[in-house]
Amino acid sequence: MTGIESKNYSSMTEGKRLVHQVVVPPKDSFAIETGRVVRETFFHDVGPLDWFKGVSRRQQCLLALKYAFPIVDWLSTYKLNTFLYDLLAGVTTASVAIPQDLGYASLLGIPAVYGLYTSVVPPLVYAVFGTSRNTSIGIVAGVTLLLGEMLKREISPTADAANYLRLAFTATFFAGVFQAGLGILRLGFITEFLSHASIVGFMAGAAFIISLQQLRGLFNIAPAHFSRHTDLVSVVRSVLDHTDEWNWRTIVMGIAFFAFLSMTKFLAKKKPRLFWVAAIAPLVSVIISTALVFLTRADKHGVMIVGYVKKGMNPSSAHQIFFSGPFMYSAVKIGLVTGLVALTEGLAIGRTFATLCDYRMDGNKEMMSFGFMNIFGSLFSCFVSTGMFSRSALSYNAGGLTPMSNIVMAIIVAITLSVLTPLIYYTPSCILSAVVISAVLTIIDLKALWLIWKVDTLDFLTSLGAFFGTLFVSIEIGLLTAVCISFVKILFNITRPHTAILGKIPGTTVYRNMAQYLKATSVPGILAIRIDSAVYFSNSAYIHDKILVYLEKEKQRLGKIDGPKVCYLVIDLTPVTNIDTNGVIAFERIEKAMKKHGIQLAFANPGTSVLRKLDNSDFLARLGSEWVFMTVGEAIQVCSILMNHQDA
Repeated sequence: MTGIESKNYSSMTEGKRLVHQVVVPPKDSFAIETGRVVRETFFHDVGPLDWFKGVSRRQQCLLALKYAFPIVDWLSTYKLNTFLYDLLAGVTTASVAIPQDLGYASLLGIPAVYGLYTSVVPPLVYAVFGTSRNTSIGIVAGVTLLLGEMLKREISPTADAANYLRLAFTATFFAGVFQAGLGILRLGFITEFLSHASIVGFMAGAAFIISLQQLRGLFNIAPAHFSRHTDLVSVVRSVLDHTDEWNWRTIVMGIAFFAFLSMTKFLAKKKPRLFWVAAIAPLVSVIISTALVFLTRADKHGVMIVGYVKKGMNPSSAHQIFFSGPFMYSAVKIGLVTGLVALTEGLAIGRTFATLCDYRMDGNKEMMSFGFMNIFGSLFSCFVSTGMFSRSALSYNAGGLTPMSNIVMAIIVAITLSVLTPLIYYTPSCILSAVVISAVLTIIDLKALWLIWKVDTLDFLTSLGAFFGTLFVSIEIGLLTAVCISFVKILFNITRPHTAILGKIPGTTVYRNMAQYLKATSVPGILAIRIDSAVYFSNSAYIHDKILVYLEKEKQRLGKIDGPKVCYLVIDLTPVTNIDTNGVIAFERIEKAMKKHGIQLAFANPGTSVLRKLDNSDFLARLGSEWVFMTVGEAIQVCSILMNHQDA
């Protein structure tokens, strides 16, 4: 600032101030600053001991018990009327779970009974530790297909069935350890790297792959002759290369019951009060088809049936888990991948219903509950399970109010295992395939894809990457493609942040983006720019260059209209949440460049963190604290007065 400008600035601020003074806030110690970062990272929702403050020791013990075991909280106020709703919801979801579990077990290439095992222990454990009232636990098609594909790359389910099962249990155990560890360490933000767009695309691709996999059952192809790969080309080739095994009875029966299931879903969608029709349709299909096969002895004419299903409750599998050897390392890798995908889907379902029903779901507790149920499940012959959207929606529509519906469902499946498994012997495989196809097609969310397309093109590309990668290569490649596209989007937004030239809205003192508000006008001789991002090492050079480009364009524009030259550059720092050393250096370079051109730099509304760092670097002292303003309007007001004084 020149001597004349300094004098004018001083005289202008005598008496009534035209602007509000921006004061540098007190400096925080390193410990306080570090504590703030840790709290925002790991305890952004609630502090670890906040719930226990200001209460008696007895209440603290009770709160601790409720925190460790959420079942204590909701069971302490449980009523008979509530149980009646949960009973209906549990019975309804069990009627869907039994046929679905039998079918989903085929995705892993293991006996059907293990699908039923997985609907007993995990739901019971979740009811004790879970915080979502509406999440229904079970086998998710996409996660099961991913688990099966990764397992089959390590061990053949037909050549070495015993070790294949052991690897499945071990992968489930480590998936649970990973999930529980994330919750205990409050590292759930890791799951947020799988965006909504990537999950939508992945689930759509997985639905197609799962449906194609079920063509084996619909066309009566022997498991040994069907492709172990899940991509579209391999599956279609397997179907077409074994036309000699096709059975017209199987095909007709499968298509007929698939049509029946589709009709009931359509009816339930048109008339929500008839949701129970679609809910019992899978079980009705299994009962009718089993009776048909038994009465006609279609199994003697080539129709494949489920066959013998071992009766009895979950056997222990603790002794089968690999805790050493090469298979353990494979299981850790498989557990990490499947555990992360299962966790992301389960949390998304819980948050959806928590928002819908207006209650709070503890995300970290949910991660721990998913982890505990998979750890316990792996010890009792179960594989990876998580929250299921279709069953959760069914439970919600049936009136389910608490996790008691999971307990009811588990008890009904347990009764089926103990008493009713002999009745499953004649169940045709094609019916289970029809049930699975009917279930998984509902996870293709066309409305979500359309919304993603309308909102964000890069998000839509993420969905397409996950979809086509899953469909034509593998599930891992589909997920990896989606994550890579998401990271590219993040990097683009970080390294190329939005900036804008600001203009005054007529009749106000408000300054907004001139590209958005076409009636906004700039003040001659003053260039106001807004930076819409934190300024870091990754974008500081870009911001420096962008500001100089804006300045050059403004000079050219003013030169054409023979207007006054640019005398002041005002940078609005309102959206700048933080700044690092590279950002400070970038501002120093901008300030030096402005001095060479005889332009005064000014800042408007820097945040606490930004102001502290500018002050700590001594940049604020060199610039002059008088050139830091509370608003863009005040900055331009002062600059306009100074220009008028200079002209006078």
